[in-house]
Amino acid sequence: MEQLIQGIMTITPGQLVMIAIGAVLIFLGIAKEYEPALLVPMGLGAILVNLPLSGLITQGDTEGVLDVLFNAGIKTELFPLLLFIGIGAMIDFGPLLQNPSMLLFGAAAQFGIFFTIAIAVLCGFDIHQAASIGVIGAADGPTSVFVASKLAPSLLGPITVAAYSYMSLVPIIQPPAIKLVTTKKERQIRMHYKAAGVSRTTKILFPIIISIVAGLVAPASLPLVGFLMFGNLLRECGVTERLSQSAQNELVNLITILLGFTIASTMTADSFLKVRTLMIIGFGLVAFVMDSIGGVLFCKVLNLFRKEKINPMIGAAGISAFPMSARVIQKMATAEDPQNFVLNYAISANVAGQIGSVVAGGLILGFFM
Repeated sequence: MEQLIQGIMTITPGQLVMIAIGAVLIFLGIAKEYEPALLVPMGLGAILVNLPLSGLITQGDTEGVLDVLFNAGIKTELFPLLLFIGIGAMIDFGPLLQNPSMLLFGAAAQFGIFFTIAIAVLCGFDIHQAASIGVIGAADGPTSVFVASKLAPSLLGPITVAAYSYMSLVPIIQPPAIKLVTTKKERQIRMHYKAAGVSRTTKILFPIIISIVAGLVAPASLPLVGFLMFGNLLRECGVTERLSQSAQNELVNLITILLGFTIASTMTADSFLKVRTLMIIGFGLVAFVMDSIGGVLFCKVLNLFRKEKINPMIGAAGISAFPMSARVIQKMATAEDPQNFVLNYAISANVAGQIGSVVAGGLILGFFM
């Protein structure tokens, strides 16, 4: 009992704040179902690493188990890359292959990344930190983790929290941003969908060709794109169904557990409770909003030269938050016109955003490493 009281008395105010933050993350994961697979282990980890003399992190000459996992899985980029295999196995690129022009929206919706990098540099962050913060806007948690682990490992905790939080808040954040730059008439634009089959050969060749092109155009993106497309090839080749299912389920689940718990090792009071943490979360929101707005504005520019107009909301689906963003766009379209069905185009743009975000991450690594 005396030892328990002594332990409680040694907890600092900063550690109490971090324990409260950990509890909030657990609450959001369980009660609100905001990315529970990541926020629950991260929240518990944040609580445990902020207990006095926690054995989970390095104390003196004794290396903590979370630091061992961090060095083995995060510093080496192993965990996020393995996660990309599972993500690739989950994605059906069929809708994108039916509408290949939607790739443009996957590129345009990365505008917020580069906009935020410039703002963050002007506010005092160095270029590596600013680049890592900007990637939050892609709404792609694994890419954010991968880039931050290479460019700004000290910011990994707040960047991860921001990236995954905004991914789960897509239905709340995107509608106001889209309405800000569109009119009711634009949101009511109908798009006629022409179903077209995609051959198995095309689906097999697509991940191979994308990997080769990405490797030639942006070599630094090849780990991200290559692992993503490897997972997709497992899905589409038709002879590795068991491996595809394992990648989608067991591999993703195991890596997500390890990723969330391990990242918590960076969430100690000394490193997390700083003004820059709030700035990172704020800049992440700016990047996310500007990505959505950038996609919409790009679509509106295209419409100036097109006879058959595109619903500008489709541009906002070019972020990586799949399939949440596509669902939001369809819900907004239905709210304006109950007969307006744009889901297939929104999904195509959303899938393109998966590719766009990893290529953008690779380009950033190529520029700033």
